[in-house]
Amino acid sequence: MAGRGAWQSAQGRPRRRTGRALTLLALVLASSACRTIERDPITLERNLLTIDNHTAQDWKGVEIWVNTYYRVTKDVVPAKSRFQAPLDTFVAGYGQRFDYRRATIRDLRLTATLPDGQPFELKKQFDGRLDLSGALGGKH
Repeated sequence: MAGRGAWQSAQGRPRRRTGRALTLLALVLASSACRTIERDPITLERNLLTIDNHTAQDWKGVEIWVNTYYRVTKDVVPAKSRFQAPLDTFVAGYGQRFDYRRATIRDLRLTATLPDGQPFELKKQFDGRLDLSGALGGKH
C-alpha cells in the first residue's frame, strides 16, 4: 500500500467520485424532503372526511354530499382552514345515516358560496374502479 496516494483505493480508482456521488445524493434527498406537497382539498381516511380550504376566501353555506343523497352542512369554512366530519354524521332526507362500513362512495362533492356571491363546487375524483374484479389477474 505504500506509494499509493491518499485519494486512491486499493484497486487504484479515485475515491473522489464516490464522495461526490454521495454528496450529490444527500443534496437531492435533502431538497426533496423540504418540498411541501399540498393535500387534496377533499380527503377520506376510513370514517373521516377532511375538507381543506387552501384558498384565501371563506366558503359560506357549505354543503357536502355523499352519493348525492347524504349531506352535512357547515355555515362557513374559513380561508386557510380545515373542516372534518365523520361519515356516519351524513344524513339523508328521511333521516337515514350513511353507513361507511356497508356503502360504497361513488360521488363526493362540496358546494358553497364565495364572498362575492359566486357559486363554488369541488368534486372528489375517484379512480373509476369500485370493486376488486381483475385485481388478482381475473377478467376485467
